[in-house]
Amino acid sequence: MHRFAAAIAAGLALAACGGENADDTQISLGGTAPPTEEERYIASAESSASLDSIAQSFVQLALAIGEHDPAFVDAYHGPEEWADEAKAQSRSLEQLEMEAQGLLISVARANADGETVRGAMLEKLIRAALTRIEMTQGEAFSFDEETRRLYDTVAPEYSIAEFDAARAEIEKLLPGDEPLHERVEAFRNSLAIPSDRLRAVFDAAIKECRARTLSHYDLPADERFELEFVTDKPWSGYNWYQGDFESLIQVNTDLPIVIDRAVDLGCHEGYPGHHTWNVMLERDLLNDKGWIEYSVYPLFSPLSVIAEGSANYGIDLAFPGEEKISFERDVLFPLAGLDPAKAELLAKVNEQRDKLAQSRNHVAREYLDGKINREEAIEMIMKYLLEGRDRAEQTVRFIETYRGYVLNYELGRDLVAGFVERNSNKTTSRWNAFETLLTTPLAASDIAP
Repeated sequence: MHRFAAAIAAGLALAACGGENADDTQISLGGTAPPTEEERYIASAESSASLDSIAQSFVQLALAIGEHDPAFVDAYHGPEEWADEAKAQSRSLEQLEMEAQGLLISVARANADGETVRGAMLEKLIRAALTRIEMTQGEAFSFDEETRRLYDTVAPEYSIAEFDAARAEIEKLLPGDEPLHERVEAFRNSLAIPSDRLRAVFDAAIKECRARTLSHYDLPADERFELEFVTDKPWSGYNWYQGDFESLIQVNTDLPIVIDRAVDLGCHEGYPGHHTWNVMLERDLLNDKGWIEYSVYPLFSPLSVIAEGSANYGIDLAFPGEEKISFERDVLFPLAGLDPAKAELLAKVNEQRDKLAQSRNHVAREYLDGKINREEAIEMIMKYLLEGRDRAEQTVRFIETYRGYVLNYELGRDLVAGFVERNSNKTTSRWNAFETLLTTPLAASDIAP
């Protein structure tokens, strides 16, 4: 049995009845006689105190790494003096490496007498931080080794034949003499949202995403977000969590924004995606439990598999089956001034494009491992992700900036989908299983089948 099966089952049962999801459940890995109640109390108190100290040191380590690696700290809403200290002390990478190694020893000792979900995640977070320090110092890892160390998972080998089969289906949907990526790009760009209607379309999309999420979850009354449109970014959308249940959601307008991206980004960046996840972490783990490690989100860490995987899966959770295309056709197409008659073809093309999504991981591994050059990577993105050159160059720019992080989107979505489907039944809905995942410190290897 998986070592965290009991903790997950307990969380699912609590979620089903509206209780608190995540606890610091002690997981027994040995076969010794059960301790007395007094021994359990003393051990629990000592373990909690030890993990509290390690967690504080980890947060301070993460902030110090962020002074050398600006992308490392994606969000921080802990004590301001710790951030000030990180800037003032300006510790060297060599010092931070030694500190991370010491923390690994400490957390291993804390976990030795009985691993908890909190302790296990802390160890993975510290190990990932050490890896990022080594990378910042110039150490190079293969794509698979990098993702294993940072994200606790490795992408499978992909079948080019399966990608080619999906391309063949799209050829039938969009016949023509031009290269397939040009036909797909032209069709999708014909459904781009006019710039003067972007705000109205996104407001409507996010409002619907939020309403569908709030029908299942009780989020804090003061949770909120601000939406901005920006340019000159390597990504299409981003959530900058501010703390105190507030997010800044940015949408990049460098390239035309196709109508289906409004719901995608509304769910992914907002509800039930990044914003919802961050709000739950802050409320349930940081505020309620006092787990200070959740005051910081290190981007290059095992948390990102759940962050990106849940944000992608959240689209299907909020808009199952035909509900997404129906909402787009009936509400968003008219708002954008687009022809609703094209909605059905868009849905069919997207169904096949979804089968090509993992090709980005394949290209990233080939490119970052030096098996193909930049131009070859761009051409493969154009061929298999069916993007025009401008979008393909943006995708490669993202790979160059964030490296193995690309794995978290589609592989993360598959892991989250599998977890939710395995842990939902007549008494536990998919929304309850999803909530358990959002509020329990589980990494990729914990939720893999």
